[in-house]
Amino acid sequence: MKVMIVVTHLLGTGHLSRALTLGRAFAATGHQVRLVSGGMPAPQLDPAGLELVQLPPLRSDGVDFARLLTETGAEADAGFHTTRQAALLEALTAFAPDVLITELYPFGRRSLKTEFRALLAAARALPRPPLVLSSIRDILAPPSKPAKAEEADQVIAEAYDAVLVHSDPKVTRLEASWPVSAALADKLRYTGYVAPPPAEPHPERAGAGEILVSAGGGAVGGPLFRVALEAARRMPSHRWRLLVGGTQAGAEVAALQEQASNAPVTVEPARPDFRAMLTHAAASVSMCGYNTALDLLQARTPAVLIPFDAGKEVEQGLRARALTALPGFATVTSAELTPETLMRALQQVMRDPRRDTTTLRFDGAAETVRMVEMMEAAR
Repeated sequence: MKVMIVVTHLLGTGHLSRALTLGRAFAATGHQVRLVSGGMPAPQLDPAGLELVQLPPLRSDGVDFARLLTETGAEADAGFHTTRQAALLEALTAFAPDVLITELYPFGRRSLKTEFRALLAAARALPRPPLVLSSIRDILAPPSKPAKAEEADQVIAEAYDAVLVHSDPKVTRLEASWPVSAALADKLRYTGYVAPPPAEPHPERAGAGEILVSAGGGAVGGPLFRVALEAARRMPSHRWRLLVGGTQAGAEVAALQEQASNAPVTVEPARPDFRAMLTHAAASVSMCGYNTALDLLQARTPAVLIPFDAGKEVEQGLRARALTALPGFATVTSAELTPETLMRALQQVMRDPRRDTTTLRFDGAAETVRMVEMMEAAR
């Protein structure tokens, strides 16, 4: 099969990371994969084995996902969107996929619905229209009004063969964050979590016995890192390590290193071996994006979750609420976050029994490939 995955990450890199994991699973079973990315380049993510097509990139203006900015920071105008849409349609028609997967749309990325609808129309016009699927994570941003859910239902009914929900329904069903109509329910296919294989122990035991503080690949962790520094001063019995991501990581690392004098803290840029480090860590402090949550579940690391909730963001809070039902997880909201609340939460999760996640499904990438192969064969 020829599989085309279309994804635009606007703030962090989680959407692109998950799409790459899916693409690698298809490629590993001999399928030809073209991944079309519309977000900012993310050189720290490995596209090896896939054909990566970069559209003229966009990012959101912070958490304002309706205001889209170009690489220069200028607001994207009509001409920019026209050029971008033309590149997207060229990527489709030149490849002529058997399977077209749109990541998140139509449940999100409404600010880009013009280009997605043009993509769907062009796909239907191909000599052999592809199987069309939507790929979504476990938790969505709930619609702010019923009309948005109704619009998504209509697009799914008209243009999509199925919706791939990358969750284990034993932990989180789509109903936790999105109104699921009877028509939509018929098209849902739960794949399990889309996760890379569990990390092996770190060969140098990096992170052993440490409290690892991270904020993903974006640039929104400043307040968390500063509270963690103060907590570290009050918990000197543990070594702390702050892993700083984002495009301004160098400057942020330098500023935090200056503030960290006389504290038991190492500050460095985010590391590619972070997942292996988690296997040895005493505890983790992080936000609660999809990929981070899976890393913590697989490593079974005691974890304090600080859900990202700026603007109207509720996705991470809903995910954290589901995970806190398991041992070794605690949640502290950004409004509650102080050195004292962080210390108390850490002490709790490090006392909890080690959680057992052996019954959870982490094979979502392979299961997605199996499901798609069956759907394509049945056409």
